[in-house]
Amino acid sequence: MVDHAGIIRIADAALRSNAGSSAQLRMPAPAASGDDTEQLGLATPQFQDIPLSPAAFRRNESTVKLLVSASAVEGITGTLAFDSADVLFDTAAGVVVNGVLYAITDRVASLLLGEPFCYCLTLRAPVR
Repeated sequence: MVDHAGIIRIADAALRSNAGSSAQLRMPAPAASGDDTEQLGLATPQFQDIPLSPAAFRRNESTVKLLVSASAVEGITGTLAFDSADVLFDTAAGVVVNGVLYAITDRVASLLLGEPFCYCLTLRAPVR
């Protein structure tokens, strides 16, 4: 029998030992109730950066990828009360790696017995 928690621990260890990277998921900050400027759309949008760890960042000539452990994603979805990782990634403003904000263009969950153990995010670098 396969232990899903054990598979996630193996994925976490592999990501940490394989050039682990520091990445943050940039999320819109919660709205402030009773703030007239926010209700009218006049307030400056606020964001919060949430650590994604363990993760591994890979960049070559044509692609930018971030591998993120399912344990990190599950922790964030639970803390922020999102229904799924898909909703979480759709809501995010992007991923910050080494101070650079990347847009999330695609994501794929790596599954074992129907349960995710790792997510691969395809990122788009900002236009300079």
